Amino acid sequence: MCGIVAYTGNRDAYPVILKGLKRLEYRGYDSAGVALVNHGLKTFKKRGKVGALEESLLGKDLQAVAGIGHTRWATHGEPSDRNAHPHRSSNGKLAMVHNGIIENYSLLKQDLLKKGYAFESDTDTEVLLKFIEDIHVSHEVSLEEAVRIALKRVVGAYVIVLLNEDDPETLIAARKGSPLVIGIGKGEHFLASDASPIIEYTKEVVYINDYEVAIVRPDELILKNLGNERVTPHITQLDMELAAIEKGGFDHFMLKEIFDQPQSIFDCLRGRLDANMGSIRMGGVDKHLDQLVNAKRILIIACGTSWHAGLVAEYVFEELCRIPVEVEYASEFRYRNPVINEGDVIIAISQSGETADTLVAIERAKENKAFIFGVVNVVGSSISRQSHAGAYTHAGPEIGVASTKAFTAQLVVLNMIALKIAYTKRTIDQHRYLHLINELNEIPDKVALILQDTDHIKILADKYKDARDFLYLGRGYNFPIALEGALKLKEISYIHAEGYPAAEMKHGPIALVEESLPVVFVATKDMYHDKILSNAQEIKARKGKVIAVISEGDSQFQEVADDVMMVPLSDELVAPLLSVIPLQLLAYFIGVSKGLDVDKPRNLAKSVTVE
Repeated sequence: MCGIVAYTGNRDAYPVILKGLKRLEYRGYDSAGVALVNHGLKTFKKRGKVGALEESLLGKDLQAVAGIGHTRWATHGEPSDRNAHPHRSSNGKLAMVHNGIIENYSLLKQDLLKKGYAFESDTDTEVLLKFIEDIHVSHEVSLEEAVRIALKRVVGAYVIVLLNEDDPETLIAARKGSPLVIGIGKGEHFLASDASPIIEYTKEVVYINDYEVAIVRPDELILKNLGNERVTPHITQLDMELAAIEKGGFDHFMLKEIFDQPQSIFDCLRGRLDANMGSIRMGGVDKHLDQLVNAKRILIIACGTSWHAGLVAEYVFEELCRIPVEVEYASEFRYRNPVINEGDVIIAISQSGETADTLVAIERAKENKAFIFGVVNVVGSSISRQSHAGAYTHAGPEIGVASTKAFTAQLVVLNMIALKIAYTKRTIDQHRYLHLINELNEIPDKVALILQDTDHIKILADKYKDARDFLYLGRGYNFPIALEGALKLKEISYIHAEGYPAAEMKHGPIALVEESLPVVFVATKDMYHDKILSNAQEIKARKGKVIAVISEGDSQFQEVADDVMMVPLSDELVAPLLSVIPLQLLAYFIGVSKGLDVDKPRNLAKSVTVE
């Protein structure tokens, strides 16, 4: 979840690292730090965002041709200067940054304390560094060899990068369970947790695999496994533009990414769905269509917003494909002893493709001979490489911590997969198939219509920003959207919000209803419309405030609701792609009206690469 940047080459390292940390700040922003070799090894660390570190270093001599940097999401030890990375060895010659959690750090620390080592922080990272130092010094082996020996005894997840005062142009890095990418330049190399700090300098990258150690010099990249065997680097061309990670004139990345959705959904459909021909072509699906069509069961594994996309997909797959579907939290699935059989299909959904719980869950499923299909956004990510097949969402970089365009892209991919399977199985007729293809094809234009007029949602945000609680209710395909709307509000505004199936309201949540409680109904036109309208009337009878996301022309709901947000009329199967947009905007505008940093909500990070 933390962000790592490192550089070795012919440039001044500090500006490269600082700019990279700013681009990775969505991964963590509790504290930040850099280490440089400049007349000796120097480290600079500061609690708070990267800007606080930058300000503290104004006027200092920071010249160096190699360095490492880190922006932290706290795991071991509270956010503070002392717990910020990089950490230093006891002899002051080594500095290290780390993303992940070392699970057996306590045992390692006890051994090191007995040997006389002292610790200046509360972190597992410092323990690992001093463990490496102890092997390096006491066994008189190279630093590279000490890293390999240490990592064979480490339990947990990690990406580490070390800087050595005695060999200042050489960086040593390793990974297991957390992402690391190395950019290849002319006489220089860039290391980072993802590609965003790299694309300004090079499009050639190497994605490091688990249990690999990288020895990186300005003009050399050596990869080895933990057995000290050389590994051939596989160079990949980045498909990303610098403009994609800039705000583009918007006040926040979150708002930009909400407004990106007509294009990101179009990009997800492009080359796959042909409305004129009535066809869907998806390479990862087409090559494995027999396994998908003949699936005895589909298990969808995900976390957070991706889990909500999976819940929508459960309705879609069962309706269209007539295949039983279960949706699992990856964090629970990995620790249960689930019944998985050969012939089961696991769909793993993750924006980053690096979600730690989801990765472990699919490893468990593979052991039981399930077929793994990944739905991810980031090309070359761990889940994409661990899956038997998959589909990229092509949403483009998503910098805002609260997911928006990645969610709608996931829904589009899952809808296309379901339609492909259903048409092949003949569980839907051609008329329904062509109708749904056309409905999907119209989604980008319909989302653009919603985004043409957002002023009324901003007014609603000002009206309800001081509410203490919100209740979100939906039925059918829109029930998961109620969950997603509540999650967005919690993430961005810190207002307590809960999502429920509207029919469950009378089984407990209705006790919360009072005059000050806003209740958001996701109530686009569908087979449940009359039922959810009755639920809204029950709220009104108890003096609750009714806010409704409705289809255009729905005069019935307008008569009941205090406030409405309208979306274009669409088939109920694709309606979630539209009904979620006003809820994203409502959360955004409430957060902004409360003066909060909506791109970097407290305690959250974009990519959850630790358990």
